Amino acid sequence: MKKLFVAMILFLTGCVGIPENVEPVENFKLERYLGKWHEIARLDHSFERGLSQVTADYSLRDDGGLKVINRGYSAMENKWEEAEGKAYFVKGADQGYLKVSFFGPFYGSYIVFELDHENYQYSLVSGPDKSYLWVLARKPQIDEKIKNALVAKATALGFDTSKLIYSSND
Repeated sequence: MKKLFVAMILFLTGCVGIPENVEPVENFKLERYLGKWHEIARLDHSFERGLSQVTADYSLRDDGGLKVINRGYSAMENKWEEAEGKAYFVKGADQGYLKVSFFGPFYGSYIVFELDHENYQYSLVSGPDKSYLWVLARKPQIDEKIKNALVAKATALGFDTSKLIYSSND
C-alpha cells in the first residue's frame, strides 16, 4: 500500500492539463460511469508496477465529488494494495474531464477521451500528458476488436501504445 500511495502522490503533483489532441468526451453521464472498472491495459508507472487485477471503483461523495478506490494485487508482496482518492469535474459534469487527488491539495488530470456512450462498458483515460493511458472496461476481459480499436485510437493520438502493459485479470 505504501508504494501505491507514494507513487500516486508523485502522479498527482502534476497538473490538470489536457495532452495535445486529446479531447474529453462530451455528454458524459456520471451516474452511468459510477461503479467498478477493470484495467485492461496501461502505460507503466511506478504506482501500479507489479500489480495485476487492477480495478477502479467510483462512487459519489457527500460534497458532490467522487470517491475513487484503486485496487490491485501484488504477487511479489502476496497482498492487495489500495489507494483512496477524490475527484471533481474541472469544467462541467457533462464532460469527461476531472481532477483527481490521492493526497491533500495535489490534483492530476483524469480525462475520459473515448467512451462507450451507449452502454458505458469501456473507456480510454489519459492523465495530464501522454505518458499516462488506461484502457478500462466493466468486465475483466474485453472483446479483442474493441480493444484493438481503442489502442488504435490512442496510437493515432500520439500515445506510445507499443509500451502498453496488458493486465492480468485472472
